[in-house]
Amino acid sequence: MRNSICCVAAVGALLGIIAPIANAGEPPEPQKDWVTIVRDSPYRVSQGVYQNMTTIRRWVLKERGFCSSQDRHILFDRRGEFLGYIDDGATREATQARLNETRASFAASGKVESWASGSLENTGYPFALSCRQPHVDLAAAVDRYLGRTESDRLWGTWDDLSFASREQPRSLHEALLYVYQTRISQQRLNLPATLPGYLGGQVLIESSGQAHAHSRANAKGILQLSPSALNDCRIKPANHWHRLAQVDCALKLMQQNARNLQPAFKAQFGHLPADKQDRLFTLLLVQAYHGGVGRVISLLNDEQLSQPADYFAREHEDFSAGDILFGMIFHNLGRDRLGLASLYYVADVQLATEALCSKAALAAEPFCS
Repeated sequence: MRNSICCVAAVGALLGIIAPIANAGEPPEPQKDWVTIVRDSPYRVSQGVYQNMTTIRRWVLKERGFCSSQDRHILFDRRGEFLGYIDDGATREATQARLNETRASFAASGKVESWASGSLENTGYPFALSCRQPHVDLAAAVDRYLGRTESDRLWGTWDDLSFASREQPRSLHEALLYVYQTRISQQRLNLPATLPGYLGGQVLIESSGQAHAHSRANAKGILQLSPSALNDCRIKPANHWHRLAQVDCALKLMQQNARNLQPAFKAQFGHLPADKQDRLFTLLLVQAYHGGVGRVISLLNDEQLSQPADYFAREHEDFSAGDILFGMIFHNLGRDRLGLASLYYVADVQLATEALCSKAALAAEPFCS
């Protein structure tokens, strides 16, 4: 009979934790909820969190590591460090009971300092992430994006844009770069050089590169644009799934977000080295695309929400750009509708961008350097 709970030792070996933790003593009383634990966390715990969270999401997206079986939940702490996994129970309620037992055992063994019970409606701590959830097949999405088969290639016109031809259609990646470079030459965009790569990553995460992707929330197309966004870009319903129009609209929205974000960003992080500024600003634009630019601006200048940003701006040398972004969000979880999904989205886009840049055909692109 296999263990229902496992963890990883420092050397990476799997250890059954049921017996060792049973001998560790009684767990401390649980905190009222996970928000209390977040609020009590010092800002320094965010050092390394971006890499840690990206590793966890890589297991989910690629169905490997501790998510080689989808019938599992993996547990991680406020640093995003993996603590262990459980095999799911026969029901959702049984899985939750097993998660809470594991949380208590982690606290009893000193693996975490505090814990909070979770339920079907409420998050617990240590945090838990199911390996079984909707996600893209990255390999298939990359092939589609790079136009490996002729059916995935495109040509056409949009506004003043004219891309490829019926006789020689080209890849979605080439289309994205064409629109980006055309708008740059027209001085209609002023975005970081890394942005095209991340926008390509967003195409993979948002739609797997499928032209007619359509969400339950009525978001449409390769970049899952909402009806209001499509309306802002003056795209008529007949062209909602037009891939050139989608890319053009997304870039327009990115430019608007960048313009609105720039003053608060410069005031908070204008003293960072140029490369670090560009990377952080790009990640903030990705976050703004997911959760709204107003929420991101609040992380920079709201009296309460900007306190983590104030700290990371002072201590930026100890944190990567990704750590700073994740730290700003993590220490505000539970406020302004910020949740773990905000972290997952950026991590997933990072992984998708890395998947693109791992291809020889794209390795020399400026956004991959």
